[in-house]
Parts: sequence; structure tokens; C-alpha cells
Amino acid sequence: MPRYPVSTRRRSPGDIGAVGLLSPRGWLLATLLALGAIAFPPPGIPDGPRAGENQTPHYDLLIKNGTIYDGSGGAPFMGEVAVNGDTIAAVGPLPDAKGRVELDTNGLAVAPGFINMLSWATESLIEDGLSQSDIRQGVTLEVMGEGHSMGPLNEAMKKEMLEGQGSIKYAIPWNTLGEYLEHLERRGISTNVASFVGATTVRIHVLGYQRRAPNREELQRMQALVRQAMEEGAMGVGSALIYVPGAYATTEELIALAKVAAEYGGMYISHIRNEGGRILEALDEFMRVARSASVRAEIYHLKVTGPANWHLLDKVIDKIEAARREGLRITANMYTYPASASSLDVLLPQWVHAGGNRAFLARLRDPAVQRRLGREVSIIQPEKIRPMNLKSPTYRPMAGRSLADMASALGKSPVETLIDILLKEEGGVKMVRFSISEENIRRQISLPWVSFGSDGGSFSTQGVFLNFETHPRAFGNFARLLGKYVREEKVIPLEEAIRRLTSLPAENLRLDRRGYLRQGAFADIVIFDPEKIQDHATFEEPRQYATGVIHVFVNGVHVLKDGEHTGAKPGRVVRGPGWKGKTGCVRSWK
Repeated sequence: MPRYPVSTRRRSPGDIGAVGLLSPRGWLLATLLALGAIAFPPPGIPDGPRAGENQTPHYDLLIKNGTIYDGSGGAPFMGEVAVNGDTIAAVGPLPDAKGRVELDTNGLAVAPGFINMLSWATESLIEDGLSQSDIRQGVTLEVMGEGHSMGPLNEAMKKEMLEGQGSIKYAIPWNTLGEYLEHLERRGISTNVASFVGATTVRIHVLGYQRRAPNREELQRMQALVRQAMEEGAMGVGSALIYVPGAYATTEELIALAKVAAEYGGMYISHIRNEGGRILEALDEFMRVARSASVRAEIYHLKVTGPANWHLLDKVIDKIEAARREGLRITANMYTYPASASSLDVLLPQWVHAGGNRAFLARLRDPAVQRRLGREVSIIQPEKIRPMNLKSPTYRPMAGRSLADMASALGKSPVETLIDILLKEEGGVKMVRFSISEENIRRQISLPWVSFGSDGGSFSTQGVFLNFETHPRAFGNFARLLGKYVREEKVIPLEEAIRRLTSLPAENLRLDRRGYLRQGAFADIVIFDPEKIQDHATFEEPRQYATGVIHVFVNGVHVLKDGEHTGAKPGRVVRGPGWKGKTGCVRSWK
């Protein structure tokens, strides 16, 4: 194995607590360090001994004999990871080190905790903070906020959220995004959490569900809400432009919000307006926002949908890489499955959604509207669409069947069946849609600027989570990458896959103490078996945990031990670069 590359990076005086307990020798060392009389030790060289001990360095935790993937993408090396408290104290060959707790990994892979760049654990973590399905894949940071975020909220929005709750019921004592994140931390969570502020949420706060552009005063109010969220630690602003009312946003509105995020060093991240035949136009709009707002920008779940459009991926990649050469800081994330999941009602045009869910359902009941939709709407490949979470007497027995099968059984057209499902189920129906090329998935995985996100919640296999269907990506996205695409198909090397799960998203988010195994970083650590890591969730049986992840530490606390959850909830709020400490948080960390 290669030798550990010794860095000459100095620690700041703020790290002095890692040196020791400040015995007389420690006080002298601290004084010399503070005065700059001697250099700090580089990563890989252990800190000084604890008070009252010999020169043998002692740590709270010593992870021994690991194959260390430090997150940089470089070749792995054999060595140790030493932890004091919540912080990595040393990384490298530490043959003489001792730990209060020692964990011999026997050559297993030791890596930084994985970052889920598109998490919908917004409600599941309220119900159950253990985050089982993600922790068991090595995820230690959930990043939320695709279009909708859990703040800022006004009273009307809170009332709507309460009325629209499904199996997961919860009170809403918060108003702002920062207050929501603090609420999670106070309740107890096993993973760290972060969020973008949703452009859709900001729009609803000011305009409700109106299908129009904001006037000048309204846009300023929307910008002020983004500014508040950024100062509370939001990662940036996130849009979702196929879902109403976010779809009503003009490009100018998005630029105005993204400019505020850019003022604070935040990102613009987007579910772009089209992922099918008009994806190149949607990319042009996305890049215009990035260019006009001078903001780092990321594409949510990069993909090209529909067999007729799969060939466009080459042009998509060319366009993105040309923009990157131009100097635009553009990245993307993806999930590792050939089917998407979204709301069934996105198959209908935007005009029918205006005014919110009640107005939407009232419109659908109108026979004239039904006839109009029959003329205007053409559903492509209804045999590839599988409605989920059906509860009505008509459709519950048809669970697992395609929209085409349901239509045939009822003697209706696919559009008529779609309308009937939405009316009988009173909206809220999800769908899985098989529309993504496996070849394109492999191609995207090979791109060095692509990270990964589940686009799902983090669930357990019991309780209220049994009351609804889900996509297998919530249980297997990250393990599937490392098992199927890295080990079996060798699309990219393991060290590169780990870089894209760790330091790439951390650097995109400007998180300077996450994403690497190095001295001074927070001790988010995953230990797994590269030969055994495997997803087991399927579209037919999605609630199956991945296997092969043996240990997970979050902020230095053992959360997964020998493949089983310890019950620990050391997760924290991770704040973006604009945080001003204005929400009176319990504990907040960059």
C-alpha cells in the first residue's frame, strides 16, 4: 500500500484542545503553539500524550488496521484513524497509538461518512430519528430542500401541512427553516442534517398557489425570506420546476432568489424544468440562472427520461462540460435506478393545478375539464407507470399493476383512469415510472462531477413506515452504487466512488470539516466490506435494508455497530456558509 501522504497544513490555535489536558508540559506546549514558536504537527502524526501518561499517544477511539479511503480519491492505504471526542485527531500508520476504545477492522474499508445530496427524510426523521435505511448504507449527512423545505412557514402553510399529513403525524412548532432543523436535533437524530431553502416554499409563503409572477414588492419579500434562511444556515436555494406551484416561477424570479444565495456563498440547486425531449432548453435556463446570479449550481437527479430521448445524454454532458470550461461551477447528483418516482398528477398540465389541491380536485370533477384533458393529454408508455399508495376500494386491489393494466381492466383510457385515480384517492398519489436507460446510468456514474442522492426518505421496516409504498432507492441507493456498479461492473474505482460520496459534495456545499478523513475533521466515519456491500431492496419488495456496512460513527459516536443500530442519536445541524447564528440553536456546526 502507498505510504500516507504527510501534509504540511497547520492547525489553527482553535484546535489546541486536541493537544492534551494541559498538564505543566501541556501548558508549555500550548504557550509555544499560541506564540507560533513551534509548528503544529501535520495530519498523520499523532497528537501529544494525555496528561499523566508516557509518550505513547492515547485517544478516545482508535480504529485499527483499516484500508483507509480518505475521501480525496487517492489510492487507499493501511493505517489507523484516531478520534478524540467528536473530532479526528490523527490518520495514518499509528503503530504505537492506544485508544480507550479500540476497533480492529481487519482490513475493511474505512471512509468518511457518506453525504446524501437529495434527501426527503424531512418527515421520516420526525417520526423516527434513527434514520435506519440510510445509516445502514453509511450515510451520515442528509441534505434536504428540493423545491420544498420545512420552512419558512406562515400560519396558512402550517394549517395546510397539518391537514395534508399522511401516516406520519406531527406538530409544527417551528416557523423558519433554521427552527425546523433545530427541532430535529432536539428530538434526536442519528444522522447530521442540512437543507436548502425551497424556492417553491418561499413562493407559497408570499403568493400562495397563484399562477403569476411576483410584483416588485413581492419579489423583495421572497428575497428577504431567502436571506433569512441563508443567515440561519441554509445551503442555498433549491427549485423543483416540474411541480406546481414551483413550475410557475420565471427564470427572472429564480435568478433573483439565487443572487441572494450567492451573496452568502450558497448554491442554486434545481430539479430542472424538463428531463425529456426539452432537456437541452431546460439546461439553458439552468445555466442562465447560474451565469446571471454568479452562483455555484447543481442539477438534481441528472437523467434523460424516455427511450426516444436517451440519445440526448451526450449533448447534455457536452453542454455541462462546456459550461464548466467556461468557468461556471456546475455539478450534478443522481440516483442509481432505472425508474423515477414522483407525484402521479405531474402527468397533467400546469393549468389544472392552479389554486392548490382543493381547486385541482374541483377542476378534475368538471366533465368539461375531463373532456379537455382527454384531448390535450397523451400519456407516453402507460405500461411503464406504476401508481403507488392506493387506498380506495377500487384501486387498492390493483396495487403493483401498471396504469395501462388498470385502464384495460376498467375499460377506460389511460387518461380517464388517471383522472379517476386522482379523484378517488383525493390526490396525493405517487408513481414509479420506468423511463431511464441503464447505459445512461453507467455513463453518468463515470462523470467526475456527479455525486449521489437517494431522492427518498430514511425509513425503518416497521411502524408507520409499513403504511405506504416507497421506491427502493430509499433503502439501497448508496449500497447499489458500491455493490453493483463499483464491485460487479467496475464502472469506477472504489476510491473514486467514495470521493463522490464524500469530499465532492462536501466541497460543493463548502463544508470544511466534513467529507474527509483527516486531522481536525468531524468524526463521521463508515467502515464497510467492499466485497459484501449490497442493496437488497426491489421495486416489488423495497423495504429491505442494505448489508455490508459494519460500523458507522457520527460525530465520534458509534451509531451502527456490527451491522446493528445502537440507538444513538448524535446527529447535528450542519450549517451553510452564510450562517449568522440568529436562530438560538442548540448546537450548530459547519
